[in-house]
Amino acid sequence: MEFWSLFMVASMPVLQVLIICLLGSFLASSRINVLTTEALTNMNKIVFAVFAPALGFAAIVKSVTFKDLISWWFMTVNLGIIVFVGAFLGWIAVKILKPRSHIKGLIVATCATGNFGYLPLMVVPALCNEKGNPFGDSSTCYTNGLAYVSFSTAIGGIFIWTFSYHLMRKSSMSFETTRLDGSLSDKIVENLDKNEDGSCIEESLLLPSSSFKNDMSVPLTLRSKGAAEMSELSRRFQGIAKETIDHLKEVLLTPPMVSLMLGLVIGTIPWLKLLLVGDTAILRTIQDSIVLLGNAAIPSVTLILGANLTQGLRKIEVKLSAILAIVLIRYLFLPIIGIGTVLAAAKLGLVPQSPLFQYVTLILFAVPPGLSLGTMAQLFGVAQEECSVILLWSYVVAAFAFTVWSTVFMWILT
Repeated sequence: MEFWSLFMVASMPVLQVLIICLLGSFLASSRINVLTTEALTNMNKIVFAVFAPALGFAAIVKSVTFKDLISWWFMTVNLGIIVFVGAFLGWIAVKILKPRSHIKGLIVATCATGNFGYLPLMVVPALCNEKGNPFGDSSTCYTNGLAYVSFSTAIGGIFIWTFSYHLMRKSSMSFETTRLDGSLSDKIVENLDKNEDGSCIEESLLLPSSSFKNDMSVPLTLRSKGAAEMSELSRRFQGIAKETIDHLKEVLLTPPMVSLMLGLVIGTIPWLKLLLVGDTAILRTIQDSIVLLGNAAIPSVTLILGANLTQGLRKIEVKLSAILAIVLIRYLFLPIIGIGTVLAAAKLGLVPQSPLFQYVTLILFAVPPGLSLGTMAQLFGVAQEECSVILLWSYVVAAFAFTVWSTVFMWILT
């Protein structure tokens, strides 16, 4: 297959994202004002509660069987490697660049989790339909490629809605704490300015000093000190355990995660799957309705991304160095690491000997950041504009970088 044919196939999904982004920016402009702040908030809630869960459920219930879950185990490991290595490189970038606290989690998340669904779902089937593709018969290539990509979409969704969700939520909490602390400090200064008559000073002079209290206190025995320390340690451990359990509950009970787990259960139990999937399925209409809702997820998220972009370009708080670091990690370091990982696994016999399977595992290392990050930023009210700017430039670069790496991967495998 010629380079320019591959270039057109691989760049089309990226160009579609950019075009819909421009439409979102236009609809959010002051002249049109269709996508207002309130409209974006409500639209994002619908994406989070309905469209994204439907997309994940439809992908996993149709493509995954228990046999596939066992034989394609390396796909899960592969995605785990991408997330771990990307997060580690993103953490290094944050330590070096020292960005503002509320976008640290965003930078790590954009480096760790990519567009594991939409982009491969567009590229791989289109590639299989091209004449002269290196993966054999078009029909077989299309069927197998769609199954591989659907599986990666489902498993990738689990990583996105656990790991990235946690990072964005943590950034939101940190940002809110910083904002409240700043507001409290301003109020204290304001109150001090008002008390010019020295009443605060007089009141503080009337209070007993801490040194006086310490002098009057009875010293604790060694045994009581040890008991107090053990009690404090126990309380601290219980607090950490409770916080961890509460966090896991919150993450695992989000609508996207519930739908993915439900789809995984139904997909791996044959008689349940036959009720929903297939031309003769009794509940086929329900599955078709879910697919229809899921198809609205990507356009909706992209419109929100474009709308936030209008605000982000007016007050850009993301340093060019941060954008450059994300681009280098996603389009240079990760693909190189991916080549070494997949080829080593193939040599050791850990992956199926199908070139198409290996190609799908490789392109996951070269995809741009996931659009779901924009949904999370809007949901938690943190770094919406910064997220839009980062995603915009990531997809602009991806129009060329993703295509080049796709060509390199095909050349290596064939």
